Amino acid sequence: MAGGRPRAFDEDAALDRAVEVFWRQGYEGTALSDLTAAMGINRPSLYGAFGNKEALFRRVLDRYIDGPGGFSAAALAEPRARDVVATMLRGAVGLTTDPAHPGCLSVRNAQACGPEGEPVRKVVVERRNAGLAALRDRLERAREEGDLPPGADPAALARYVFTVSDGLAAQAASGATPADLRKVVDIVLEAWPGQGEPPG
Repeated sequence: MAGGRPRAFDEDAALDRAVEVFWRQGYEGTALSDLTAAMGINRPSLYGAFGNKEALFRRVLDRYIDGPGGFSAAALAEPRARDVVATMLRGAVGLTTDPAHPGCLSVRNAQACGPEGEPVRKVVVERRNAGLAALRDRLERAREEGDLPPGADPAALARYVFTVSDGLAAQAASGATPADLRKVVDIVLEAWPGQGEPPG
């Protein structure tokens, strides 16, 4: 029969449930039995649809970046550099302090240290570095447009924003409230270079 048998489960829904498991438990803390139980499928179905645990995590990471973490990409479309940073950091506060979500999936798994976690740690770091490069490029454009001072260092500013964002995640995990973290974001925005009238 052409095309084979259709899958007897909703792949998107199963993937969303896998996101939740990896998000709460981390890559190293998640067993295949945790995934199959949450996804409502057996191991052969998991392997057939998603590959092994590492391949599934890669799919999960993409879904996380496009879904809950999508505010970072949306921020790059803001008209001014300060708005880019505000959207990115406020999005991080919202994500990491939401009681329905267990912090930041990428930060949690970038810190994985066991042998099993090393391949996915590298994948997470690659994705994070791509995000850092995208922010740097956006800030370079801002400098070219006069939205940042000529002496501004887009690469250093991008790393500063990522460092603050990671710190927000760590503080949220330690019990800081949204109000606490919004004050931190306000300090960053007050100190942001080039806050005059929009250029041109």
